[in-house]
Amino acid sequence: MSGKTCFVVQGFGKKTDYTDGRVLDLDASYAIIKEAVEATGVECIRADEIPHTGMIDLPMYEMLLQADLVIADLSTYNVNAAFELGVRYGLRPGATIIVAESQFKYPFDVGHIVILNYKHLGEDIGVQEARRFRLALAEAIRNALARQETDSPVYTLLPDLQPPQRGIARPTPAPAGAGRTVAVESAARFFQDASAITGDVASGSDEAAPALPPTAKALLDQALAAINPADGRPSDFPRAVKLLREVRKQRPNDSFVVQQLALATYKSKLPDAEAALLEACRILEPLGPATTNDPETLGLWGAVHKRLWEQRSRPADLEEAIASYQRGFYLKQDWYNGINLAFLLDLRAREWLRAGEHDEAVADSVQARRIRREVVRLATPLADIADDDPQKRFWLVATLWEAALGLGDDAALARWDAEAGALKVPQWMHDSRQEQGRKLRELLASYRSLQSA
Repeated sequence: MSGKTCFVVQGFGKKTDYTDGRVLDLDASYAIIKEAVEATGVECIRADEIPHTGMIDLPMYEMLLQADLVIADLSTYNVNAAFELGVRYGLRPGATIIVAESQFKYPFDVGHIVILNYKHLGEDIGVQEARRFRLALAEAIRNALARQETDSPVYTLLPDLQPPQRGIARPTPAPAGAGRTVAVESAARFFQDASAITGDVASGSDEAAPALPPTAKALLDQALAAINPADGRPSDFPRAVKLLREVRKQRPNDSFVVQQLALATYKSKLPDAEAALLEACRILEPLGPATTNDPETLGLWGAVHKRLWEQRSRPADLEEAIASYQRGFYLKQDWYNGINLAFLLDLRAREWLRAGEHDEAVADSVQARRIRREVVRLATPLADIADDDPQKRFWLVATLWEAALGLGDDAALARWDAEAGALKVPQWMHDSRQEQGRKLRELLASYRSLQSA
């Protein structure tokens, strides 16, 4: 390595692009960015990889000032990334690169700035596109570091402006490392620790360095592994909750972290199912579920209220769940929100029949069938595409299975049942599908019985 450091300004985890409802896995983007950076001999770090205690603000500002290179990913219109890019432009004249997903729509005030685009598939980046983007970004990095040209619009338009410097200038060179600040030292420790693990650091001293505090990324990776363990092992939701609470201390406003914490909380059923659901509601409140356009938040809010209805049979919970799934489905046109919306419409149809409202019941029942047919239309082409992620494919196949069950399509039901059962995924996913199928069969049978009464 050259000893130079690149700081990547980017969200982490899955984030929603509110302009079109797409969910992008920014960790997949970061993996390609990191490969490109390291291919040029530069060390690469993102904010969630910096060991620190408390808030990330101080080490973030220090890295924006002192990093030899900054790469800002504006994908999903991340306002934090845009803010940090502006800070970097104010602090340093050059060595700043902007990247964004190809469907990023340039705002007016960055239309004159060069942005390096890449194509994202949502969950990951295709092999050919990853190779193209990696090579293009590596070339841009080499040029930025070699030419040392001004790319900040601040210093371009104000050429007599001098970059800020910390502390008082010394008449003689400072000892190596003396000028390092907390963030830079933490980053150096991070790279040294990673190198030691892979055997890249010579063992010149027997003195062990103090243990690094866990990074937000390390904690999040452990939490996601506890939620979705490999090889079909049981999920450990209580452990995931503990880990995600620690991540949230470092990243309190990160929507992905909040969403995963809410999911793990209600899945834990601790101290009991209803209390866990109410706590999940409290966790999701800061994301504004009543007004948000984020389909992920809407899906979780709907799931929580669907389960609250099952716990306490309050009509307000059922209406809230339907409203959430409905908004998510029409925003994103996705099969996940659609299949849940269809089930809840059938559930409300049964409640209408019990209340003697036959016309309302028929209207909801017809709409449920139409939505299931739309779900089949949306999901079937995706099922014909090979997918190496068994969990992602499982939910797609389970959705088609449930749609077939609701529509009475026995041939499709048998096909998707066999495929879902053969996929190696955590046991809670298989249990969830079977439980949902049981509920739907009972619901449809109950509806038919009330209709014929």
